[in-house]
Amino acid sequence: MIEFQIASLDELQTFADRLATALPANVTIGLVGTLGAGKTSLTQSIARAIGIESADVTSPTFTLLQSHQGNHSKLGPITLHHLDAYRITDDDEFIELGVEELFDEDNAWTVIEWADRVRACLPDESLWLKISLTRDSDTRHVTAWTTDAGVAESIGKMEL
Repeated sequence: MIEFQIASLDELQTFADRLATALPANVTIGLVGTLGAGKTSLTQSIARAIGIESADVTSPTFTLLQSHQGNHSKLGPITLHHLDAYRITDDDEFIELGVEELFDEDNAWTVIEWADRVRACLPDESLWLKISLTRDSDTRHVTAWTTDAGVAESIGKMEL
């Protein structure tokens, strides 16, 4: 596990910028955290890192899935799929959204809020990011883990 302390929105953007540099062309990111922990804010920052207007990225709690087109400085065009599993009742409902096709799509990052609710449906090599608020509630503690050795190595080299 790799841990980061993020003390401000500026640091969150720095984290997202560096994360975007570390990610491969195809990745599934599972976001875990309580209400208000910053899952949507992190997704907006990741989107901004690939040229997507953060105002266009809102929590897909009711729509369940939003897709955006971005451009990565090294990887080229990237589709950002943003899902929210908060209202998903079971794995079957999640699969019916067609997520397995998203996981296999070339040049696509699939970010799932409340991913712990559908853990069994995600690819084994998913990148997991757990966001926790510290006692002062301004600082966020992010714990990252993945079975993908290349991604783990790249993230392990990140500095804020």
